[in-house]
Amino acid sequence: MTGPDARPGSWFRRHPAPDGRPARRLVCLPHAGGSAGLFHPWAGRLGPGVELLAARYPGRQERIAEPCAQSMPELADALTAALLPELDLPIALFGHSMGASLAYEVALRLERLHGVRPYGLYVSARRAPHLVRPKPVYLGGDRAIVEEVRRLGGTDAELLADPDLYELVMPAIRADFRIVGTYHPQPGHPVHCPVAGYLGDGDPEVGPEDLRGWSEVTAGGFELVVLPGDHFYLNRQRDALVRDLAERLA
Repeated sequence: MTGPDARPGSWFRRHPAPDGRPARRLVCLPHAGGSAGLFHPWAGRLGPGVELLAARYPGRQERIAEPCAQSMPELADALTAALLPELDLPIALFGHSMGASLAYEVALRLERLHGVRPYGLYVSARRAPHLVRPKPVYLGGDRAIVEEVRRLGGTDAELLADPDLYELVMPAIRADFRIVGTYHPQPGHPVHCPVAGYLGDGDPEVGPEDLRGWSEVTAGGFELVVLPGDHFYLNRQRDALVRDLAERLA
C-alpha cells in the first residue's frame, strides 16, 4: 500500500493573511481523528501578515479516498515534504493533542534535515515527548476507541453518534489512535525555537507538569498558558487562544 500523498496542494487548506500580504505562516495540525475544519474559525484573526495553513491529513474529508498514515514517522515525513514549498516565508507550528507531537516531529525534521528553524512551536493538550506514555486504546477495537473519544469530549463524539457519519469518520479515527498508541519519540532531540504550551485546567488527560516538560526539549524558551476547559478547551476558549497566538506571531 502506498503512503499518503505528499503533494503540497493536497495537504493544506489555505487561509490568506487578512491584509493580503503574507509575511509569515502558521501551520495548524489537528488532533487524532480531527480535520482542517477545526481551524476555520481562526481565519483572518491571527493578525496582519499571517497566513494560516490548516493541515488536511489523508483519509478524511477531501482526501477520504487516500490511505491513512499508519505511524507518526510516516505522517511527519510526508507533512515535512509537503511543507518544503512553503518555506519561502517564516513558519510556526501549532498542534493540538496528537497534532502537538506531530508538530514537534516536523520541527525536528525541518531543523535537522533542512536547516530551517520555525519561529515558534505551539503545543496544546499534549505531554512533552519524553513524558508520552503510549496508550494502546486501539488494541481494544472500535468500542474502546469510541469510549475514549467520548471521555475526552469534542465534536468527534457527536459525529460518532450518527450511524452514517460513523462509517465515514471511524477509519481515520481508528488509524490516528494507532499512531498515538505506537508513538515512541526518540529521546534527547531538542528543538531550538521558542515553545508555548496550552492546556485546559480541567483536562482529564494532561496536567500542567506534563506541559512544563516541554521546557526540557527546547533551547528557545518555554511558556505555559492555562485556560478554562477540558481536553478540547480550544473550542470554547477560541478567542483567548487565538489572541495569545496572534501576540506571539506579531
